[in-house]
Amino acid sequence: MSRPGKIIGWLIAALVAVFVLGAVAFILFFDANDFRDEIARAAENATGREVTIEGDVGVTIFPWLAVDIGQTSLGNAPGFGDQPFAKIERARMSVRLLPLLLRQQIVVGGVDVAGLELNLAENRQGVSNWGDLFASETRETAEDKAPGDAAVDVAGVEFSDATVSYYDARSDSGYKLTNADMRIGPVSGTAQSLVVGGFSLDGTLDGIGAMPTELNVSTRSIGIDTVDKLVTIQPLELGALGMDISADVQPFSYEGDVQPTAAISVDAFSPRSLMTVLGTEPPETADPVALTRLIIDANAAVTANTIDLTDVTIKLDDTTLRGSLVVPLSSGGAYRFDMAADRIELARYMAPATESSANDASESVPVEIPTELIQTLNARGKLRVAAATLGDMLFENVELGLNAGKGSLRLNPVAAELFGGTYSGDVRINAAGSVPVLSVDEKIAGVDLGSLAVAMFGRENITGDISGAFKLSGRGQDLAAIQRSLAGNMSFELNDGAYEGTDIWFELRRARALLKSEAPPQPTLPARTRFSAVTAIGVVKDGVMTNDDLFAELPFMQLRGRGKVDLAEATLDYGLTARVLERPETLAGVSEEELDDFTEAVIPLKITGPLASPRVKPDIENLVRERVEQELKDRLFDKLLGGSKEEAASTSEEGETEGVPAEEEEEKSAEEVLEDKLKDKLKDLFN
Repeated sequence: MSRPGKIIGWLIAALVAVFVLGAVAFILFFDANDFRDEIARAAENATGREVTIEGDVGVTIFPWLAVDIGQTSLGNAPGFGDQPFAKIERARMSVRLLPLLLRQQIVVGGVDVAGLELNLAENRQGVSNWGDLFASETRETAEDKAPGDAAVDVAGVEFSDATVSYYDARSDSGYKLTNADMRIGPVSGTAQSLVVGGFSLDGTLDGIGAMPTELNVSTRSIGIDTVDKLVTIQPLELGALGMDISADVQPFSYEGDVQPTAAISVDAFSPRSLMTVLGTEPPETADPVALTRLIIDANAAVTANTIDLTDVTIKLDDTTLRGSLVVPLSSGGAYRFDMAADRIELARYMAPATESSANDASESVPVEIPTELIQTLNARGKLRVAAATLGDMLFENVELGLNAGKGSLRLNPVAAELFGGTYSGDVRINAAGSVPVLSVDEKIAGVDLGSLAVAMFGRENITGDISGAFKLSGRGQDLAAIQRSLAGNMSFELNDGAYEGTDIWFELRRARALLKSEAPPQPTLPARTRFSAVTAIGVVKDGVMTNDDLFAELPFMQLRGRGKVDLAEATLDYGLTARVLERPETLAGVSEEELDDFTEAVIPLKITGPLASPRVKPDIENLVRERVEQELKDRLFDKLLGGSKEEAASTSEEGETEGVPAEEEEEKSAEEVLEDKLKDKLKDLFN
């Protein structure tokens, strides 16, 4: 080697030795704590916040450039109190120098942060305590601030034992994540395009329900395009509140309001368990398996105020619903829905029957109005059900409209097809006051009463087509109290039917035989009363309908009457008059004498008992009274009008023989005399 070459070699060796000795001396004698204040001031200039470094600061060079920092805090934004915005117990970052110097490649061995405490908040004006940290970014042109081509290689970023709190002063609500561990990486790429090889977050979330819930978030890949400001996440897995959610997230912009969209899928979970976590007591249902399995698939789009769900498929137990749903992100927002269901068995979700309710309805547990739910509910939407069953009742093409808010709930329209006819209604519950008020405006048309009676009461004793209208309102904390306070009006019309169990024509013949002291007729079986039409219009007060225009058309006779129906007790008490319009000569076993007696006759009847099985009987007392009164009138007035005063006096003498002194009877009016004689006749009849 030539002398110049040797000299250069010696110089290089000397320089290396000097560098090595200098590095060793730097490591041995340099104390980064001497620059702690300068580091803090530099951080304050960058953030605009007070930075306090209470722990030690350490620097190592070989084999990595590593910086260790102890307990450090970042001050809060003005107006958000003295609590630090962020605080860490310790942090460490290591970087390889040679790739950075030689290849402009950033190779980070890892970033480890322990004991992070992050306090996020928004005031009543919606101003956050983190917005100012980003507001100071320079607004350069895209060309000026275009990132360089330096390569980035980060082994990973790890946060351990972190706590993140969020408080919203507008709703006085917040969330807190504790015992959180977060892992990010590895990260590779350039400043223009980064790929995060994985992300996971585990912790305990408080504030979303009545009790803390375990939170798990993970994804295999995150892509960040800093030029177009796009984020790609594939796939995203979320676990919380006992639910496992997977999301296929579409690329979204992180500039401005972040509004990602995704196809989400929620694995089967128990709504009952979810209610418990959220602090709501699960309802008792007739079917204990009801509300135990729910699966959700949907396309979700996050906006500034809502999560919009489209192409929704919900499988609840054995029912499938499809449609759209909007979930508010703020407490004051409204739920909106437009859903259609295939089939639902309503009886499964009703309250279970108790022994008392089965034996004595009066002792059953009252069905309370869900006042608190109505007062807080803010929702509107439509629900259609192809078929809904309630016991033996089948409702088809059900349509339900809901509008709830400000303490009131309205179901309109409410419509369905049932038993060959239709139902339509408008139901309102006002729970804004201390006592809920329920009002209904309902109509039925062309419903098969026979099928309805079997389904509701298990009785096959009446047939016909029924139509009606009901406009009622009541108030109370439960349905029983509301029934007792009902007021309004009702009307119904029943056509082309029959009532099994009572033969009105036979009862009339039996009453006649009793009055004439004749042998009673033999009943015809089955006992049945046919009718072509029954109509009534009534006024409801205090849960009782009063009606004075009941009208029924039967073969060869008409019924008219008045009475009342106790809606709470489901009983009726009616007085009727039956008028035979024509000679029923087609009836077998009826004598001419009977035909003559009944033609154009008016006979009183009584209908009493439960609505499901009323008793129809002749009103014997009124029937006897009318017959005796008429006979006495005829006899008395024949004598009074056709005879002399002496003959009238002799009439009084006849009264004497019946136990009334003549001098006393002279002081009585003709009506009083008739009344006394009537009482005697009735006594004889029933003794």
